[in-house]
Amino acid sequence: QVQLVESGGGLVQSGWSLRFACVASGFTFISYAMRWYLQAPGKDRELVATITSAGGSTDYADSVKGRFTISRDNAKNTVYVQMNSLKPEDTAVYYCNALRRSWGRTYEYWGQGTQVTVSS
Repeated sequence: QVQLVESGGGLVQSGWSLRFACVASGFTFISYAMRWYLQAPGKDRELVATITSAGGSTDYADSVKGRFTISRDNAKNTVYVQMNSLKPEDTAVYYCNALRRSWGRTYEYWGQGTQVTVSS
């Protein structure tokens, strides 16, 4: 059974930091790129951070560049995101995502989401 279980959400003040973890099971974690999305109230889900399967490359949305850092520990089947200098506009549900494309097929899994609320 595939599972992505996120932890680390909560209520914080503007300028604070949070670190999320997403633990994967039920699939070959090292074969998947891992991503974090956010979905703010009333808006579409937005990709904010990506890390390649081996962890050698990362990419960020402009809105979080310089504040968020994505990392992974393939030995622990876990992906992290460190979020610094949080702003009220970062308030959203954050989702962990696993993605693999192979031979024309796409394999994609989602976590259940974790809420982050940043107060001003």
